[in-house]
Amino acid sequence: MDDTAKYLIHADITADGVVERSDVVGAIFGQTEGLLGDDLDLRDLQQSSKVGRIDVHVESEQGQSFGTITIASSLDKVETAILAASLETIERVGPCRASVSVGNIEDVRAAKRREVVDRAKELLSSSFDESVMTSREILEEVRQSVRVEDIAEYEGFPAGPNVTDSNAIIVVEGRADVLTLLRYGVKNAIAVEGTNVPDAVAELTQDRTTTAFLDGDRGGDLILRELEQVADVDYVAVAPPGRSVEDLSRDEVMTALREKRPFDRFRNDETVVAAATDGSTLPAPESDESDAERPVEPTIEADESTPDDAGTDSVELPDERSKGGLEDDVSEEADATSGSVDGESAAEEPAERDSDDERAREPETLRGHARAVIGDESGTVRLLDDGFGVLGEAPADEAFDAIEGADAVPHAVVFDGTLSQRILDVAAQRDVEQIVARDEGEFVKKPTTVRILTADRL
Repeated sequence: MDDTAKYLIHADITADGVVERSDVVGAIFGQTEGLLGDDLDLRDLQQSSKVGRIDVHVESEQGQSFGTITIASSLDKVETAILAASLETIERVGPCRASVSVGNIEDVRAAKRREVVDRAKELLSSSFDESVMTSREILEEVRQSVRVEDIAEYEGFPAGPNVTDSNAIIVVEGRADVLTLLRYGVKNAIAVEGTNVPDAVAELTQDRTTTAFLDGDRGGDLILRELEQVADVDYVAVAPPGRSVEDLSRDEVMTALREKRPFDRFRNDETVVAAATDGSTLPAPESDESDAERPVEPTIEADESTPDDAGTDSVELPDERSKGGLEDDVSEEADATSGSVDGESAAEEPAERDSDDERAREPETLRGHARAVIGDESGTVRLLDDGFGVLGEAPADEAFDAIEGADAVPHAVVFDGTLSQRILDVAAQRDVEQIVARDEGEFVKKPTTVRILTADRL
């Protein structure tokens, strides 16, 4: 009945005594029976479902009862108003005097309309997306879907669709870099997904023209170091300092790729800059008139014949020049001293003394230390600081303990023996930057922070 009711009659009842709900319902039926005729008899209206259930709530306090009466009606307005007015004729409830007052007649449909309006407002504000995509956003959305569809995998690593068939590849750091290059039409990039270069990518670089396109941060430098050891890289392109490849615009990407440099020249330039800034080598002698007359020693020509020596030669050449300058100064002083002594005392000097002094003089370059330790087959290991001064020396079979127990962290280690994985690992743990050994053993993994050289390469 409540679902089909059109009106609700709300009335208040007051009784001078304690009454219950059944007393109120009985009074309503009893005192309105026959009052309005057969057509509006309350019992007949309930049986025909034109009037719903009579709800009564009564509470008693200090000998009096108060309550409310609610009756649902599906009659028209006039009949409902007449039925409501008939309730006010009730004068007694049980043995107590009582009075009924109709408060209001509620239109159920109006209440439903209010609910409909409130719900419509809620739906209007939450269910409709009023944002309209611009033409640029639509184009970008479609391009994004194409990029996602174009990106493929090579041996489980993110790659462009042309990596498998292309004669040239571009090695980048992560998936986002591959997507960035795809966005700009470069479809032959492959990601190494971190600083640990996978074997699949290393093998792919052996028979392809390979360009390493790396971020301009330390992560990119670490990846390049490992690529140098495990892969065959032909060119290097680098994002601007502090920038990532994925953050570059189209023009910046194309500029970086156009300005790529051969790997050998890139490493050579990088090493020269490091030699000038990190204090790892002795400074070149100041230029003067004698320097102007002295021919300049080439640094790149030697690298072209032996590309693997590019980094080492470029670092050590200033030291060789410094050494030469020092030897010249010593020779000049010796000549001046010998000139001040008579010819007979100068002639009495043994010829072997100069060679003994030269051997006693401490080498000033990494190559000099390698010649002294490995070339002379000394069977020792020598620990060097960043100026190539000797920190300590020990037998070759105690190399591990010497590196591990060194008070100062060695910058370089010269080892007359076969470099093992164990010695390489402890050098990496102590942050040793370079190791020169007689030859290399078999390695499971080469740390990217340690540069490994052999005597024949020096």
